[in-house]
Amino acid sequence: MHVQFWGAARTVTGSMHLLRVGDRRVLLDCGMYQGRRREAFHRNRDIPFDSRAIDAIILSHAHIDHSGNLPSLVRNGFDGPIFSTPATRDLANYMLLDSAKIQEHDVAYVNRERTAEGKTAFEPLYETDDALATMRLFRTTEFGPWFDVVPGVRCRFHLAGHMLGAASVELDLTAPDGQRAKLVFSGDIGRAAMPLLPPPQIVAGADYVIMEATYGQRNHPQGVDDAATLVELVERIVSQRGKLIIPAFSVGRTQEIVYRLNQLHESGRLPAIKVFVDSPLAVDATDVYRTHPLCLRPELMREILNEPDRDPLNFRGLYYIRSELYSKKLNDFDEPCVIISASGMCEGGRVLHHLKHHIHDERNAIMFTGYQAEYTLGRYILEGRPYVKIFGHEYPVRASVHKLESTSGHADQGELLQWLEATCRAGSVRRVALVHAEIEAATAFKQLCLERQLPPCIIPDREQILPLDQLNANDYNVGQLADDPL
Repeated sequence: MHVQFWGAARTVTGSMHLLRVGDRRVLLDCGMYQGRRREAFHRNRDIPFDSRAIDAIILSHAHIDHSGNLPSLVRNGFDGPIFSTPATRDLANYMLLDSAKIQEHDVAYVNRERTAEGKTAFEPLYETDDALATMRLFRTTEFGPWFDVVPGVRCRFHLAGHMLGAASVELDLTAPDGQRAKLVFSGDIGRAAMPLLPPPQIVAGADYVIMEATYGQRNHPQGVDDAATLVELVERIVSQRGKLIIPAFSVGRTQEIVYRLNQLHESGRLPAIKVFVDSPLAVDATDVYRTHPLCLRPELMREILNEPDRDPLNFRGLYYIRSELYSKKLNDFDEPCVIISASGMCEGGRVLHHLKHHIHDERNAIMFTGYQAEYTLGRYILEGRPYVKIFGHEYPVRASVHKLESTSGHADQGELLQWLEATCRAGSVRRVALVHAEIEAATAFKQLCLERQLPPCIIPDREQILPLDQLNANDYNVGQLADDPL
């Protein structure tokens, strides 16, 4: 038994870990890698193993960096079951179809210029038919009960608190020789005080843990009044007759921002301004939130019952936009407004067009609400680069740039440590693999775990193998190795 790390290894995106038990192969997540354009293009297109040899997939949650390459696997021959929670399936249905459409649209847009310049045209990573074929393979199970994945692999889902339907994955493994192990894959760990979601659960009895460490090197700011920051920024936009562009993940982050704006509106603190959610996916995802109330925190249901319209994701002055025509009209809209649009890291979708039209104007503002991976456009803007490239052309960054600090859906260093310490107390953990983190964050968290005398941590490189049996538990010199920083 072993796990081989094929994604989110010493980087944040592209989550993909291959579990092997006997002759059975189970993939944990199949996410899209986001980073340097050329590297991302090849890594997402070139599946590093035979897709037809994968027996099943377990999907922790629907975010594209965890689910986005599923259609590529299907396009290359995978036809086994994809296990997830019902909410994850419902969100993935919209997200994968949207991803395919965005790729088709963006490739067509870029190819018009490439063809005019005599360059070779690109092909989309996958198309709508591939996404539809992927959705037919989903099998859903609620949080809590055990289910069989393949012979020798049993699974159950626990609340991860990261986004609607997000799960930490508990795996009970039995090798052909009778050896057993309990593997826990954290997925993305949420925070204890999220406005829409319940806190993450602790999984007892783990022998091995694959754990995200996105914010392993830092704690989120405490005592920051993001509501006041948001109000102040909107007031400035109104006075300058500008636009506030908020790049946001269509699922999770958009709903949280809308919820916060709804609270400000209900309390009378939000200045009079039109707010546009410009993302067909966000519109669909918001409907999914309304159909899975059991995945939300119980206190929220009481708030809903006390609201005049009983809808925390709607208020006067808020407009959800599906139409591409109306999306384009926003670029010529001559009133102050807020535009919430995807993608969250500015790597595709409608937000690129809004940035293209508004990033050069100092009356406007750009506000980030989530993690920006290395080498993404969002990261470049947040780092303060004076010029950025959008659709192959450079634009000056004159709009003011801001970040809302408390909206992260990822646990910070202290919260990660609490989760791991509780997991270790509830089991006999032999080894922890830190994934979904840049090397600086993973290294800092590994050092902290060493100081706290927690079980040994490793920071796997891409392709590395972690044995999951007692005989080889201390043998990590398997596969392609890289220097370990600690």
